[in-house]
Parts: sequence; C-alpha cells; structure tokens
Amino acid sequence: MKTGIHPDYREVVFHDVTSDFKILTRSTLAGGAKETVKWEDGNEYPLVKIEISSASHPFYTGKHKVMDTSGRIDKFQRRYAR
Repeated sequence: MKTGIHPDYREVVFHDVTSDFKILTRSTLAGGAKETVKWEDGNEYPLVKIEISSASHPFYTGKHKVMDTSGRIDKFQRRYAR
C-alpha cells in the first residue's frame, strides 16, 4: 500500500445520546471529534456523539419510538397546519 494516503485508524468512543449507550471501537472519525472521554481502562479517547445505534434503533430493539432531535416534526406541523 502507498504511505500517506490513508486516514488514521484509531480507537474512538461512540456515544448514542438517545439511549446513553457507549462503545469503544476503532474508526477513522477521530480527527473530527472535539471532545474526549475517560474510558473504563483509564485512558482518554475521542468522543463521537451519534443519534442512533443498535441500542436505540427499532430494528434491533423491537420498539418503535419517534426521535426528533432537531425539531423537524414541529417545524413540519407548523408549516402545514390547517
């Protein structure tokens, strides 16, 4: 492989903000993470916040819940209210 053309692949903590689920895995997204978190092993890792993961997705949980984190439903209802 050529050197210098691939992004860094490092350990990152993904935090599902809707279900408060955290997982430590490897990813190339660490460069954009502005926050860090101290993990169970005592080390600091970049934190990437996400809205949906296997802990909150209806396909994996079997539960349907409406998540509107950016106010899109309210905005739609106000716009097309009759």
